[in-house]
Formats: sequence, structure tokens, C-alpha cells
Amino acid sequence: MLTAKQHELIRFIQERLEDTGISPSFEEMKEALDLKSKSGVHRLISALEERGFIRRLPNRARALEVVKLPEDAVTGSSRPVPATDTRVSALTARAAIPQPANDIVDVPLHGRIAAGAPIEAIEGQTSMPVPAALLGPGEHYALEISGDSMIEAGIFDGDFALVRRTDTARDGEIVVALVDNEEATLKYLRREGTRIRLDPANGAYEPQVYEQHQVQVQGKLAGLLRRYH
Repeated sequence: MLTAKQHELIRFIQERLEDTGISPSFEEMKEALDLKSKSGVHRLISALEERGFIRRLPNRARALEVVKLPEDAVTGSSRPVPATDTRVSALTARAAIPQPANDIVDVPLHGRIAAGAPIEAIEGQTSMPVPAALLGPGEHYALEISGDSMIEAGIFDGDFALVRRTDTARDGEIVVALVDNEEATLKYLRREGTRIRLDPANGAYEPQVYEQHQVQVQGKLAGLLRRYH
């Protein structure tokens, strides 16, 4: 049997999903149910999950799916959400897209990249959680910055660069450039006739000039994450 608060919460989640396709935040659920803290929301969510009314979608901090809806908060009778319900199917499809500002997605973490002289880009097997608000459309990956050649652009050693995967870029954009198929660096991209110039953002470093065939754009800077110790 569901309690009144559990019944109220699942109805609120379902209504928000129907309206927007996005699960409500814990703060929104706390306010809607007039609870004093988010810990109360966590307990209600856990109870509903244990009873099979909702489930959490993997790799996302704010993603709930309603599995079945209660019909009566007193008797606890419930009805499964029909698989042929096109409204719910569309809802589930929308909820699978990481759009909300405070959602979290996992992106591949591909080792370290130079913000100085080019160093070898090491492909890693790990991932890191990133706020979806820092990412736009497209496929993304993360790289840890090594070096200080981009400090005047606010990019420091130890930062994590969030990169949108692409093989094209305009002049003046900060890109991940693969040089001679073996070394990668983060720099401003400039074109000079048949050559490519990779500009640092630090007066202590000189630009790097290559023939066009030597440089492949592997992504554009989309955002930064910084850890404070």
C-alpha cells in the first residue's frame, strides 16, 4: 500500500513527464510535496523504486521512468503502464535525451592533451560525469589539460576540456588538433594559405605552423571543468 505522499509524488512525476518529457528535480519535488528537506524526497523515491512503481535510468542523475501508476493510495492497487500506450512511449523516448540543465551525463575521458608542445594523446577507457548544461548537441569527450600555453584563454594545467567531436572548425576556434597522426594539442586554429597555424594563448610560447596535411581537427572546445583541491 502506498502512503499519501508516495501517491502524490508519483502522480507529480508522471504529470511533469507528460508535460515536459523531463523528470522534476529533487528541489521541485520537495516544494510540490511541501517537504522540509530533500532527504524526504530520497526516501519516497527509494520506496517507490523498491515497490516497482518507478525506475532510475542509468548514467543520469535526474532521470526517472514511471513503470506503473497507482489507482488508489489507500488500497495500493495499481495498473501497469501499457507498452502500447503511444503517449507513454513518446514520453520515454523524450526522457532518454539528456537535455535538462541539471542533468548529468557520462562522457569518455581520453587521457591527457598538451596545452604547450604537442604530446601523445592517450586513449583511455574511463569516463567522467559532466553536467549536460556544459554540452551542446553532438558527441563529446573529455581530455585532461597538461601545460600552460592556453592560460590567457582561462585554460589551466589540470583542467578538463570538454570537446565536441568534429573534423571541421573555423578560424579562431579552440580545437583539438592531431599533428602527424601521433601528437595532439589544444590550440587556436588559424589558416595561412596552404598552412595551418596553431596559436597558443600565452606570450611565452610561439605559434606552431604546419602543412595542411599534417593537421587533423578532432574536436572543438565546448566547455571546461576544474577541480579545486
